[in-house]
Formats: sequence, structure tokens, C-alpha cells
Amino acid sequence: MARKKRPCLLLPSLLLPLLTLLLLPQVDSRSFVVDRRNNQFLLDGFPFRYVSGSLHYFRIPRVLWADRLFKMRLCGLNAIQFYVPWNYHEPEPGLFNFNGSRDLIAFLNEAAKANLLVILRPGPYICAEWEMGGLPSWLLRKPKIHLRTSDPDFLTAVDSWFKVLLPKIYPFLYHNGGNIISIQVENEYGSYRACDFDYMRHLAGLFRSLLGDRILLFTTDGPEGLRCGSLQGLYTTVDFGPADNMTRIFSRLRKYEPHGPLVNSEYYTGWLDYWGQNHSTRSISSVTKGLENMLKLGASVNMYMFHGGTNFGYWSGADDKGRFLPITTSYDYDAPISEAGDPTPKFFAIRNVISKEVPLGPLPPPGPKMMLGPLTLHLDGTLLTFLDFLCPKGPIDSLFPLTFEAVKQDHGFMLYRTYLPYTISEPTPFWVPNNGVHDRAYVMLDEVFQGVLERNTKRQLVLTAKAGAKLDILLENMGRLSFGSNHSDFKGLLEPPVLGQTILTDWLIYPLKVDKLVKWWFPLNLLKRPQSNASSGPAFYSTTFPILGSSGDTFLYLPGWTKGQVWINGFNLGRYWTKRGPQQTLYVPRLLLLPKGAINKITLLELEKVPSEPQVQFLDNPILNSTSYRSHLYSFSDPQRTYEPIQLSGH
Repeated sequence: MARKKRPCLLLPSLLLPLLTLLLLPQVDSRSFVVDRRNNQFLLDGFPFRYVSGSLHYFRIPRVLWADRLFKMRLCGLNAIQFYVPWNYHEPEPGLFNFNGSRDLIAFLNEAAKANLLVILRPGPYICAEWEMGGLPSWLLRKPKIHLRTSDPDFLTAVDSWFKVLLPKIYPFLYHNGGNIISIQVENEYGSYRACDFDYMRHLAGLFRSLLGDRILLFTTDGPEGLRCGSLQGLYTTVDFGPADNMTRIFSRLRKYEPHGPLVNSEYYTGWLDYWGQNHSTRSISSVTKGLENMLKLGASVNMYMFHGGTNFGYWSGADDKGRFLPITTSYDYDAPISEAGDPTPKFFAIRNVISKEVPLGPLPPPGPKMMLGPLTLHLDGTLLTFLDFLCPKGPIDSLFPLTFEAVKQDHGFMLYRTYLPYTISEPTPFWVPNNGVHDRAYVMLDEVFQGVLERNTKRQLVLTAKAGAKLDILLENMGRLSFGSNHSDFKGLLEPPVLGQTILTDWLIYPLKVDKLVKWWFPLNLLKRPQSNASSGPAFYSTTFPILGSSGDTFLYLPGWTKGQVWINGFNLGRYWTKRGPQQTLYVPRLLLLPKGAINKITLLELEKVPSEPQVQFLDNPILNSTSYRSHLYSFSDPQRTYEPIQLSGH
């Protein structure tokens, strides 16, 4: 009898999976697809909604990747979203770098260890407030190139890059056993106003040819960019912040994507900072309320940013919103995880929202912080003192000034030198036509600092000098435009300077290798230190210091200094602009400091004016909101120029 009843006892257990298979779409063991009938994603055949956060491996030292990812997982996120900046990996055409902090595969593996799925955004353009929006500046060596279009020169470079990048990530696609569930094509293309559908179709075809048909490809745009940013065959998503009308924007999204899950690919937890404006914040209550409302709708959401990080070195970009707006070194973003990697009150508030659906465990405490100083810096010498070391190959002779791109100088500084053809005994205007200073010019006559010319703002100085006087112009690249313009952002002197009515010609152009000087030559200490300080003009200052107690993350404070670049043990921390703000401190990860018993070195290139007491301090808290100079945006501007208001929604 037992044998006769046994098939009946097994029947329910057999019917259940059979019914499930009949009711659900046929899938392989691993799949991530859109279920348009039920307006949802399916992960391995089951309904799925991601709650994701953005972070950027290129803004975080590699040894800290695991820490940041672990904290995101402990907040309840099940996915991360990040960009891949082309210029970070291909510094010269055909020369690729995926080592160290550029090891994309290692980052994907760290995300997998943290049990986080990945939403990948490889561009080619990424915005991200990153230098040139992630596009390599060597593209501009062809001055007539049309970026982000079907221009053959641009597409040839894009194809070459993706034929290297995409095969690397192919094994990490979800259906191949990896953690990448979806990939974005381009980035907010509808905001670019080129509306080149041939370009978008080319990218979509390229992605499909290299990645296959099973990976979900999508686009992201602000609500006003959906018309030109979306493309048939790519899943359409939208981005907006807490202050925006969620119902209206999702209704607009439905005009382009009538069926499928609602997705906000960039829900803004904070905002970026510009030099000279206040530190941006968004209230905890507005962020959590908007998140809760989206989750109630069943939407998938990615929070931009969840951890911002730092624009080390020269990597910060700039916006064009009626005027040139360079972005600060800090990319704290008022994000749930601070620039130094600590959970903020916003983190815990978001965690409370998510934990209503997902039980969460305890969090590790904030990392240790360190205070040190004040430390007094000493003059190493003016920048001109080191010119032979900064440009060991010697200058380039040219009748007219050349741009950074024309001489293959990607970042940093170039020096332009000429000699005045006649005596100017009366104060005479010195200027560069057509707003041709990109971005700041530090002017010296016979090695005496005269002042600054600045893009969009201060366009003229008044000079007097004798015939044959040496005119030096140090040009600083403050970061190429990452958003807000369809025009290529060339750097340097874009027009020949004019003195009175005379166009100045016969230039010596010095591309400067400042980082190599600081990292390799300065440690030799071959130059005898001068006895007195230079009060103004570009000059190097440095000091050494030990750490006597335990070390920790810290924040470099430069009270009284004006503007420049700073290095710790040869590592380029980034730009400081104490006079203009809002950022007053630079984040110094503990890993950059040598431990107890070793000697550390800090080097500054101060570009304008040194304080009477040239000191710095290391603090245990950042100062990100102290704007001491707020009128510069208009004080020297063209009085006939009208400026559009800055929009705080969408990149």
C-alpha cells in the first residue's frame, strides 16, 4: 500500500516547480531581464528590485575599496553603480593602464566579495564632475573633432577603447557568472543637445557586438533629456532629486518606456561644490522621504552619490552654466558616507528606511582621525628657479601661443615666455582677446609677480616695463568641462596676448612636469634653500615632519594661503583655494602618511600670495563650507553678458 500511495504524496512537490516554470518566463540559471507585463525586473526568474548607491573607484585609494563597499552593503544596498573614466585608463592613444587604483577587475571582485550587484556605466562620456567628463584630452589634438557625435575621428577612438574595455568585463556579466546586471550606454546624452541618433545607434551596436544580446543595456537622462537620450532597444531610465516632482517625472518616463519597472538611476543625496560658492547640502528628511516614496511605488533606485570620495591630483572637472565653474577637490557630495569613509546621520536615516524591508546588522565605528601641527613651511624656490628641471627638454618656439593640447600637455601647468618689444612707461592694459585665458594666468615681469588673469572674470592687468623685459605667463588648467557645453574645452592661451595695441609674438612655451619635480627631484634636496621668503607669485614651499603617536585619517588645513597644489610624500592631493572656498581642508588618507619613526614631507606650489606665517595644520575634522570670497563671479565679468541660473537637478 505504501508503494501505491507514494506517487500521490510526491505529486504536489512535483507540480509546484512545474507550475512555476509554466507561469514564469523561461530563463537560464542566471538571468536579469525586464518583465514588461508586470512592470518589474526578474533576477533568475524571480521579481527583483535594486536599491543601489554610486561610488567611484577612481576617487578612492585601492586599499579603501573594500571598506567603502562593506559599509554600503551594511546599509542594506544590494547593488552599486559606477562609471569607468576612459581618460583614467588610456592616457595616450593605444596605451592602457589597468594597474593599481586603475584595476577595474579587482574592484569588480571586491564588489562581489561584498555581495553587491553592479550597474556599470562605461560611457564613453561619463560627466561625473570628472576631467573632460571622462573623455581623454588627447582627442582634442585633432582640433576640429566633434565629441559625442558620429564624427569618424571620434568613433574610431571610441571603437578602439571599447574593444579593449568591454572584453575585459564580459566574464563579469551576470549571465556569465559575474555581478554586472546592466550596462548604461553613453550618459545623459539628451542634455548634450547634439541629438545624434546615428551616434547612439553606433554605440548600441558596438555594445551588442562585443557583449552579446543577453545583457540589459539602458540609458539615463533628466526628464527634459529623454527625447534625445533614449533609443529603441535600450531600456529608458530617468534621474531626479528629492526636490523634484516624482509623479510628474515618472509619468513623463512612461511616454518613452510604457511598460517595465520604474527606475531612478541618479537620485541625488547631495550635490557637487564649485570653487567660490557655498558647500551644497540636501536635508536628511527630504532625501529619506523621496526614497521611501519611490520604494512604495516598487521603483528601483540608485542613490547618487552614496560615497563621493576625492578628486585627487588634477582630475576635477568643471561646468559651463553661463560661466566657467571649476569643481572642488573634495567630492564629499554631502553623501551618506563622508569623504573620509564614515557613516553620517544621512546614512543611518537611509538605513532605517531600507531596514523596513531588509534586516541589518551592526556597523563598524568611524576610522581614527589625527591632529598635528601647526607646521612651518620653508621656501624651496620660485617656480622660475626650477624651470630647467620642470621642462628638461627645453621650450618650444612658436610665433603665437600654442594650447596644452597642441603640445600634448594633458593637465597642470604651462609657462609662456616672451620679451617686450618696446618700453611702456605709462600704465598700459595687458589682456587676452576673446576670453582666451583657459583657465588662470599668473603674470610676471622680470620675475616680479604682477597679478592674475582669469577665465570669464578678470580679463585685464595694467603693466609698465622697459623694452626687452621678460614676460612670463604661467597658465593653470583648472579642469576641462565635464558638463554644460557642446564645445571642446581647449586649455592655455587660446589667443595671443595684447599689450596696449600690440599683439605679442615670438613665444617660448614650456610644458611643465611639476609632479615629476616634486616626486623625484625635490627629495634629492640639491638646491640650497634660500634664506628669505618670496611674498607673492608661484613658488614651492615644503617641510618635513614625523608622526610621534598613532596615525589616522586627517584633513590638511592651509590658513592664509591663497591658491595652489599640494603633495604629501610625493602624492598629489589636489588643488587648494583657501581664499575663495568653500573647501578649506584637503582629505589625507592615513595610508599616505609614513608610520611612527619615519619622516613625512609636504610640498606646496603656492601660485599667488603666501601668508605672513607660512604654516599648515592637520585637523581631525574637515572644513568644507567656508566661502570667504563670494563676489568674484561677477565683479570682473562682461557687463553686457547675462548668465543663466544654475540648475540643481541633473548633471
